[in-house]
Amino acid sequence: MTLVAGIDSSTQSCKIVICEAETGEIVREGRATHPVGTEIDPACWAKALKEATHAAGGLGDVAALSVGAQQHGMVCIDESGDIVRSALLWNDVRSAQAATSLIDDLGSPGQWADAVGVVPLAAITVSKLRWLADAEPRNADRTAAVCLPHDWLSWQLSTSNDLSGLATDRSDASGTGYFSAAANDYRRDLLTLASRGRDYHLPHVAAPTERIGETDWGAVIGPGAGDNAGAALALAAAEGDVIVSIGTSGVVSAVSKVAPHDPGGFVAGFADATGKHLPLVCTLNGARVLDAGASMLNVDYSELSRLALSAPVGAEGLVMVPYLEGERTPNRPDATGAVHGLRLANSTPAHFARAAIEGLLCGLAEGIDHLVSQGVEVRRILLVGGGAKSEALCAIAPSIFGAPVAVPEPGEYVATGAARQAAWVLAGTSEPPTWEQPPNATYDAETAQHVRDRYAEVRDLTDGAA
Repeated sequence: MTLVAGIDSSTQSCKIVICEAETGEIVREGRATHPVGTEIDPACWAKALKEATHAAGGLGDVAALSVGAQQHGMVCIDESGDIVRSALLWNDVRSAQAATSLIDDLGSPGQWADAVGVVPLAAITVSKLRWLADAEPRNADRTAAVCLPHDWLSWQLSTSNDLSGLATDRSDASGTGYFSAAANDYRRDLLTLASRGRDYHLPHVAAPTERIGETDWGAVIGPGAGDNAGAALALAAAEGDVIVSIGTSGVVSAVSKVAPHDPGGFVAGFADATGKHLPLVCTLNGARVLDAGASMLNVDYSELSRLALSAPVGAEGLVMVPYLEGERTPNRPDATGAVHGLRLANSTPAHFARAAIEGLLCGLAEGIDHLVSQGVEVRRILLVGGGAKSEALCAIAPSIFGAPVAVPEPGEYVATGAARQAAWVLAGTSEPPTWEQPPNATYDAETAQHVRDRYAEVRDLTDGAA
């Protein structure tokens, strides 16, 4: 039996699944946590990978592996291969003003959309490089190479100890702001614009089945992927499938043959892991809205669901705008969360629980609207991520999205997608291996347009909206 491994180095933890290469059957798995925060020493990722590997029973018997990971994180490396400073993660918003200045420097959001399909936001790597150049010029000068979390971990797993061994893939590179998925090439002029004239070594952008290296025990290393592309590969997403992933962030994405072009910057022109495109909308506030709701009500997640489902649709006018950590879509890094429409009649834990879940879903529904405006066809909505474990969220989602929702059984889909890619690289075929898909639970409900309308009424009243 040939084994392959998939690694998911997410914001919160490192997960590993070891699968049978032909069928995708999971043989064993392991995980370890990451420190909390918006910047992190990459050594913590390596430590968690080592711990997760031990928990999974080791990787010495796998023939190939790939790494999926959180996108956008800025990893700066010096000429000796050492880390220059802690990596700024996607959810670090200190680069918000840098993003604005980059848009001004090039001329308009539309020019960025034309160039790379992505308009700078605080989350995007190019904005973090501008922040580095302005706030920490000595660190910017010391930096010889810039890469992403999945690139760095793949490099650490390989036998290469030279910067020339750094490699990435189209899906992760497309989230940097200096790589065009449509042209399939870096825009070094935008890199030097962001870095105030500096030029850095960038990872080689590997093809979907390219072997980018080997481990010290001889396992093949695949190109890896950004987390959303990895999940799409695990779910065998095709055109017409819209994936809503509710993890630390909230993400709406769809596989497409056509690169999107959104001058407003809502839809990012990302790539998938198979050579196609993955137009994507991301919010900063995902499952942690549920965490906050449960904490404020002093209940567990099961009770939060029970409370939410016991309240009427629309929570009798109570609305939560869940910009608890600022927001990325719409671009309001300084916004705060807000509750509107509080009355005696709806001042109950049940109404609050319902409002929290409906607010979270309304933000994601607006993401689906943005994808549709870019020509994405919605045939099926797949709901995944930690938030999909909430019974209330799954039950309420169809009424907010206006379409039936399929919820695959819980699983580590980013890691599984990375493992499927590793099997594909090993096989060397034109298409990924066919793995059995997990069973889906299907939810349907009458569309509650009035909830969307009420959310839209109050959304722009939130602090920081201007």
